[in-house]
Amino acid sequence: MKWIAIAGGWRKTNSQIEEQVRSAAKNIISRGDGIVSGGALGVDFIATDEALSLGAGKNQLKIFIPSTLETYSNHYLRRAEEGVITKEQASALIFQLEKVKEISSLVEGDQTILNKESYFNRITKIIEHSDELIAFHINNTEGTQDTINKANKKEIPVKIFSYSI
Repeated sequence: MKWIAIAGGWRKTNSQIEEQVRSAAKNIISRGDGIVSGGALGVDFIATDEALSLGAGKNQLKIFIPSTLETYSNHYLRRAEEGVITKEQASALIFQLEKVKEISSLVEGDQTILNKESYFNRITKIIEHSDELIAFHINNTEGTQDTINKANKKEIPVKIFSYSI
């Protein structure tokens, strides 16, 4: 069994990206491998949603967040209040991560402050637990590029889909 990281942008996606992320997740789960991802909106959310809909459990899904779920949830609710994301997005993500935790697939970190550094440290953990990476690089985002760089440094196979939207 292999653990495949699925990573990509959280700010913007479109129907083509969603279709490709869902297809990748379905292929991974259906062949008996597992998905490792980061528990964010966008690509992470789509991949996790697909895995859950296919019945993936602890043996096929690992979702890393940089803090406890409580801290993470509060952070996303604040981001909604700030207008960075919608309240609906925050609520959907929190609900999804609660389901992931119920099936013992959530790996909570110990960060109390969520910032670029804590998210990039989470990326390191994702790659440490992965045998391959599928990256959905949207608008050349820095986080996805960091994930690709870390996977290349680990010398695991990397498949990149690039988008400009």
